[in-house]
Formats: sequence, C-alpha cells, structure tokens
Amino acid sequence: MSVYRISYRYANSLMQLAEEKKIFKKITDDAELIFNTLNSSKELRSVLKSPVIKSNDKKSLLQKIFEKEISNETASFVSFVVEKNREDILFDIFKEFIALADKKNGIVKAKVVSASDLNDQLRQRMTDDLSKKTNKKVSANYNVDANLIGGFIVRIEDTVYDASVKHQLNLLRKKFSEEIILSNN
Repeated sequence: MSVYRISYRYANSLMQLAEEKKIFKKITDDAELIFNTLNSSKELRSVLKSPVIKSNDKKSLLQKIFEKEISNETASFVSFVVEKNREDILFDIFKEFIALADKKNGIVKAKVVSASDLNDQLRQRMTDDLSKKTNKKVSANYNVDANLIGGFIVRIEDTVYDASVKHQLNLLRKKFSEEIILSNN
C-alpha cells in the first residue's frame, strides 16, 4: 500500500477523533506544531525512519519533545502510530491531516513566487484576489525569485498562474520561432 494511502487513513482517523471529541481546533494546532517541527528537523525525521533505533526510544524522544506542547489525545495518537511501526510516515500523516483540516475549513494553500519582495499591502491584495478567484480562504506562502525578471507565479493545488516577465518572454520567443519557421516554408 502506498505511503499516501496509509498516511491518509491515519490522518482521517485523527480527524474523526478530533470531531467526535469536539477538539478539532486543538488537534489541528497540535498537528501543525508536529508537522512544522518534523519539517524543520531533518535529523528528527532521520531518527524516526531509522530501523536501528528501537520504537520505545523513538516514542520516548517524541514524548520528551512534545509532552508539554500537545494535547493528551494527540500524544496518544502519536504513541499509537509508533506502536504500529509507522513512525517513519509521521510527517506524511500530519501533512495529510493539515490538508484535510484545510479542506474542512475551506482553506486553500497558495504558493506565490515574485520577482521582488512584496509589501504587506500587495500581499493582502493578492490574497484577497485569490480568495475571490477560488471562492475559498487563501493561505499564501510568499517567496522571491529574481530570475522571474518581473511579475509573479501563483500555484494553487494543480493550477498555476504564471504572470512573470520570464514566462512572457519565453512565449514571445516561441511565437517568433514559429513565425520564422512558417516564413521559411
């Protein structure tokens, strides 16, 4: 079975638990904390994936890291995942849980790459425009890539809006190449 399907099942189970106990917000906050911790620590992810380190040691390590930070329900869930020898996909499970929580809350993630740093006013305007376009709340992550020359690229799920000067120049170059080929025939 694929990692995606397994992590989805665990994430969905955690979602059901959160809804049943009416602690959705707390579990979501815990999931984001765990995901961000694992995302920022390649060493911790390596430890969790290591077949040499015993499960009990992994469980103790995770308890020490998160014991005062997460709810008892989330801590029990993490322990359960480790007991099932699935700690190697803990990162994927919480990534999937956050995606499910965002879907439930009507939030869509956008990745915006611009040629220069955008000020707060432009970021807010872009977020508002994207919210109108998608009819959902948008949570945007902004990055800078000077190679774009000007403009921006927005990626929302499988959709890409490319309004970069680099892209426009490539389109123009392609159009000129086609024109030259047609005029030579």
